[in-house]
Amino acid sequence: MLIALLSDIHANLEALEACLGHARGRGAERYALLGDFVGYGADAGGVVAVVERCASEGAIVLKGNHDQAIEKPTSWFNDTARASLAWARETLSPEQKRFLAGLPLVHREGEICYAHASASSPERWDYVDSPTAARRCADAAEASYTFCGHVHDQALFFEAPNGRMTKFHPVAGRPIPVRGHRRWVAIVGSVGQPRDRNPAAAYTLFDSQLRQITFCRVTYDAAAAAAKIRSAGLPGSLAVRVEAGI
Repeated sequence: MLIALLSDIHANLEALEACLGHARGRGAERYALLGDFVGYGADAGGVVAVVERCASEGAIVLKGNHDQAIEKPTSWFNDTARASLAWARETLSPEQKRFLAGLPLVHREGEICYAHASASSPERWDYVDSPTAARRCADAAEASYTFCGHVHDQALFFEAPNGRMTKFHPVAGRPIPVRGHRRWVAIVGSVGQPRDRNPAAAYTLFDSQLRQITFCRVTYDAAAAAAKIRSAGLPGSLAVRVEAGI
């Protein structure tokens, strides 16, 4: 089965639709949406509507820290993030807010574990950004394959024979064999706000039969997404980040 893994959409409807279309074109049979559907961008309602549709069609859907902040505002977001979250609270319907509030933090299915941040204490929203963090995540997941978002840059961690995790920087579009004899933790990238100075949307495909992971980048109309941010009166820096991939 070919599974499309999308995370950190951040109210960017143009990027989400581009990635879903790209995945469909490559034969994706199932979808896992790993959270942070709102925040930063200006199209929270449009994105959540698409996510709800995907959920109704059988997609795995998880809650991210920005999604949780719709229900439970926190003080640790910066000013620009708080502004975009306030906009999301104004524009989401009550039904959409209830949908986000009811989402789980982690989902396990056979040999796969899905999480927004880390399978280890997912409510703490820790970043899997080092081999040590990846090892904690894999230990908690108790699965051969763990897929996470939260960190916006794509990465792959794999378990060496000595039990240590090693970080690998993937090349977009190049399939990577991921045999089940070792544990893998993949950071699937950000659909709506990549931060590696490449504005192309990022998501990941996992072929569970061939045991291959392909990290994908998809060009989309970032200017349109940025224009919505400016039109909504949100901080201009949020639009620049979308346009520049920073």
